[in-house]
Amino acid sequence: MTKLAERRAQAEAGGGEKRVEAQHAKGKLTARERIELLLDEGSFEEFDMFVEHRAVDFGMEAQKIPGDGVVTGWGTITGRTVFVFAKDFTVFGGSLSETHAQKITKIQDMALRNRAPIIGIFDAGGARIQEGVAALAGYGEVFQRNVLASGVIPQISVIMGPCAGGDVYSPAMTDFIFMVKDTSYMFVTGPDVVKTVTNETVTAEELGGASIHAVRSSVADRAYENDVEALLQMRRLVDFLPASNVAPMPDWPADSAGGQEARDFSLDTLVPDNPNTPYDIKELIAKTADDGDFFEIQEAHAKNIVVGFGRVEGRTVGFVANQPIVLAGVLDSDASRKAARFVRFCDCFNIPIVTFVDVPGFLPGTAQEYGGLIKHGAKLLYAYAEATVPKITIITRKAFGGAYDVMASKHLRGDLNFAWPTAQIAVMGAKGAVEIIFRADIDDAAKIAARTKDYEDRFLSPFVAAERGYIDEVIMPHSTRRRVALGLAMLRGKTLENPWKKHGNIPL
Repeated sequence: MTKLAERRAQAEAGGGEKRVEAQHAKGKLTARERIELLLDEGSFEEFDMFVEHRAVDFGMEAQKIPGDGVVTGWGTITGRTVFVFAKDFTVFGGSLSETHAQKITKIQDMALRNRAPIIGIFDAGGARIQEGVAALAGYGEVFQRNVLASGVIPQISVIMGPCAGGDVYSPAMTDFIFMVKDTSYMFVTGPDVVKTVTNETVTAEELGGASIHAVRSSVADRAYENDVEALLQMRRLVDFLPASNVAPMPDWPADSAGGQEARDFSLDTLVPDNPNTPYDIKELIAKTADDGDFFEIQEAHAKNIVVGFGRVEGRTVGFVANQPIVLAGVLDSDASRKAARFVRFCDCFNIPIVTFVDVPGFLPGTAQEYGGLIKHGAKLLYAYAEATVPKITIITRKAFGGAYDVMASKHLRGDLNFAWPTAQIAVMGAKGAVEIIFRADIDDAAKIAARTKDYEDRFLSPFVAAERGYIDEVIMPHSTRRRVALGLAMLRGKTLENPWKKHGNIPL
């Protein structure tokens, strides 16, 4: 065996056979196995394989650590360049040292210079305690590059094991975080520290497992069953994304069903006759996107709004839609934050936004008001108002109150704003409005019914908004995909710039 082959074998062995076996016993792949599955076969080019660091533990001799607990390099996904780093739990638990951090920052710098996405795979126990402030400095260098790359290149974090302490803040500043059920968790302080400080007894899963972060905290965008599913889905996600904020949109073969000529007459009966009967907005998204292919973001959190990526005529589109089958599609704090962040991501990377609106308003109640609904709702308003990408909006049923304005209305520089004939646009629903305006007649059922019908005709009809130019056209549901495809094609050359500023001050 040559010297080169010997050194390669040493590096690829990681922490040794026993530790690799222990990793597999937990249902987890090794760092290199994960990279091989993520990237196109044979495309991975590794950097800094031979970097070594001498760490001294208390009472132990200095140890050479091949690769120093992280594998870095670049490769391709469907032929497109991607940079990647994967923490190696078999080497000192993947803990971060000064040299370990230098390997990551080197790959971050290369990704930024070459304007290509970067994917970080996390499976580590935090900072290497023996390094003290040097490890903390390493974290700071990584964090700074996360911030500089934000909005320039897509940054994706995949949590595939423990991610604790300083390690959690790098993923938190990336665009997307994905986790693996049962084997991954994230928290700033672990169960032992929590027990000591607050006297709470909690498991790692209860404190920061995938189910917690994908459903409750919204830290994670999705959780997958195992390593293999997670990595295959990352390949799918990357196919939707441009390489950078100046790169062209990926252009894949269009839906065989057609785009600008497509019509789906089943949509004419999607909205029930009863305005209080729910329906699934995902059916409309599936019938608008090419081949029904929709990559949903934060599927398990704030289900009253749906966000994610699809394609129309082969080009990526961001979909935002109120979901009538959950809380009638009402906007609350969680839904507003979820949609706002997604809208801002799309705007960063020039991804057109298609918005489907069926919203009865903002959720009332003390819990929402005490929780800051005003500021959270303003985040979504700010995101849509700031966005300069093509924006197409279709009101399918209700668009009431301030929520009408917030959901990509014409007043927030919506490019094309359509409504179905079933749409109702007003300050509030007819019944509530009549009972307030004609409070004196509240006991006269016949008068209230007549007033309600009159209010519906005079104020709720989409033609009222169309007469003022707030709706560009009232369209038949079956023509939705066709109108969206035509609109996106027309808007492909859109130019719009906000006034110069260092940056805005979004209501955080």
